Amino acid sequence: MNSHETYETLAAVYAVGALDGDDLASFEAHLATGCDQCATLVRDSREALARLTLADTPAVPPPDVKTALLARIGTAGRARPSRRGWLTWTAATAAVVALAVMLASGIVASRYEAQLGRMARETAKERERLLAQETALRTQVAAMELLRDPTTRVIELRGTSSNATARLIWNEKAGGYLLASNLSPAPEGKAYELWALGGPQPRPAGLFQVDAEGRAVQKVEPGGEAKSFAVTLEPATGVPAPTGPIVMASR
Repeated sequence: MNSHETYETLAAVYAVGALDGDDLASFEAHLATGCDQCATLVRDSREALARLTLADTPAVPPPDVKTALLARIGTAGRARPSRRGWLTWTAATAAVVALAVMLASGIVASRYEAQLGRMARETAKERERLLAQETALRTQVAAMELLRDPTTRVIELRGTSSNATARLIWNEKAGGYLLASNLSPAPEGKAYELWALGGPQPRPAGLFQVDAEGRAVQKVEPGGEAKSFAVTLEPATGVPAPTGPIVMASR
């Protein structure tokens, strides 16, 4: 539907006073440009509604016309087809107006529904952004608290075949946080798994995924002494011992 067809549809809604907000302002501004077609549609719609109202509440003739009516009783029957034709035209016009109102209301409702849907998506996106910022802030505060402890270490991890890097803020008693960057997203069904090294066997220290920019922040639970750490690519459910390739490791 082009822009003027939209105005033509809204004309019937305007005629019954059902337009409001931006649609009302837009249509009245359009009328102010001197559009004869839309002005005629509004006028015809209002006249049709007025005729329909008059048809529903017929006037009662005064008593002094009784004789004249009886005298013309013979011609009244011939006049009925004309009356029925007028009523048929009025009913048809009213039906067209009602249909136009319904169609216009549907268009307006669809427009508002689309706007509400877009607003809901934007609100959800903004909520996700604020939640991510809140999580990042909480992580920064927790990491700062860990760094106050003199036993906390900052461990650097380097990619084995890429420019991926990570820092692990690690405290054997409190755990820590892994901050990774420049990692490629894991393939479908896969995840990155952090390992604590230094004991008899590598100890799993957490699964994580990266965002679209290759970054990740992963909380690491405490689990005892660890001399070094490594990251491997594993099944998304995790494994008790490394099976996949090493993608990052500390020195």
